[in-house]
Amino acid sequence: MTELNAFFGMLSGYVWGAPLLVLLVGTGIFLTVRLRLIQVFQLPRALHETFVKPASDEQGDISHFQALMVALAATIGTGNIIGVATAISVGGPGALFWMWITAAFGMATKYAEGVLAVKYRIVDENGEMAGGPMYYIERGLGMRWLGVLFALFGAIASFGIGNTVQANAVAGNLKETLGLDPLVTGLALTLLTGLVILGGVKSIGRVSAVMVPVMACIYVAGCLAILLRYAGEVPGALMTVLHDAFTGSAATGGFLGAAVMLAIRKGVSRGVFSNESGMGSAPIAAAAAKTNEPCEQALVSMTGTFIDTIIVCTMTGLVLIVTGAWHSGYEVSALTKSAFDTGLPGNWGGFIVSFGIVFFAYSTIIGWAYYGEKCLEYLLGVKALLPYRICYAAFVFVGAGVKLDLVWNFADVMNGLMAVPNLIALLGLSGVVVAETNRFLATGKGARKEGTEPAPTPP
Repeated sequence: MTELNAFFGMLSGYVWGAPLLVLLVGTGIFLTVRLRLIQVFQLPRALHETFVKPASDEQGDISHFQALMVALAATIGTGNIIGVATAISVGGPGALFWMWITAAFGMATKYAEGVLAVKYRIVDENGEMAGGPMYYIERGLGMRWLGVLFALFGAIASFGIGNTVQANAVAGNLKETLGLDPLVTGLALTLLTGLVILGGVKSIGRVSAVMVPVMACIYVAGCLAILLRYAGEVPGALMTVLHDAFTGSAATGGFLGAAVMLAIRKGVSRGVFSNESGMGSAPIAAAAAKTNEPCEQALVSMTGTFIDTIIVCTMTGLVLIVTGAWHSGYEVSALTKSAFDTGLPGNWGGFIVSFGIVFFAYSTIIGWAYYGEKCLEYLLGVKALLPYRICYAAFVFVGAGVKLDLVWNFADVMNGLMAVPNLIALLGLSGVVVAETNRFLATGKGARKEGTEPAPTPP
């Protein structure tokens, strides 16, 4: 078992190495050029579209906002707390700049994923929308075998990245802060997960639409309180980020010195892990949105990367820098808590970080449940949905009580492999994305509604 775990740990390092990171960011740059900086010029419109109520005649299962919240539920996670701390502690403050760059180009990637998700989605046997990379790979590229590979990787990854690992993080945090038995935490998480996911995407959408904004606002409010308290340090922190992005910095307190390449590597890798642009997960949620216009939901989808990285990760990074916690010598897992304890009076800092870890991880569990079930539905049909949901909830209990390093490493490999078929499709179908975008921008919102063909049903 130890040897197998070591093998998958090594394999994960290869999968998530420089070639995949270059491909992910390179695809974002390519799409940014082809779409003429759509993430810059259309961002205000994208933020507005998020809150537009869908018309009664638009196809889909959930609203634009709910689809975005399902995607953010799976995206905003412990990476926004621990992942940022890892990037800055090892790569220096300059790593935050490279997270921004990754997110800026990743918004174009997320937009393209949204266009293709809605354009190539179908109506399944239950009368619900089914879409995502596996469908636009099959229906757009005509390569079903590649779609099958993506769905297989996604279904497996959901049990690790989106389930057991998150449950273990919640159980560990509550044991440390409240002394709760992990088995009690696991049972509670299992019941809460089952209650939500057994209702399908509409249930997940309703819960996410309430939980994600609340948890994000509480965490961001805590960050803002610290930044206001250290307001005089914020301009200097920003200058440090920009300076160290190109010169590197010598981290102290036991951490390795950070050179420019280390800052870039850590910033890019943590940025990709955080916002999942190009991974192929978010378009599965986008496909469920009520819309007859692919570009509308695509604009909404790209705001997810903006919120996750440009807002939430930036807040975490600046708090770590202004409080000095980034070079305090603490273990990475304790850095953000240390920053909040320093920045806020009493026990509020620790409470907010613990709150964030628990709810961010739980939101990831329910968001990834939808991703996994749609991948499995593509492989086995709708008959697999109920067994999957029951099994998925049961794995939450297992993950809370047992630290599964092997499952983590194996699922990490699957998560990375998901990106490859998706990026092939994004590059191969980039002309479709550009054509849809040009038509949308030329004709304006709603011009396509009359002539929109309904999503096909499976044979």
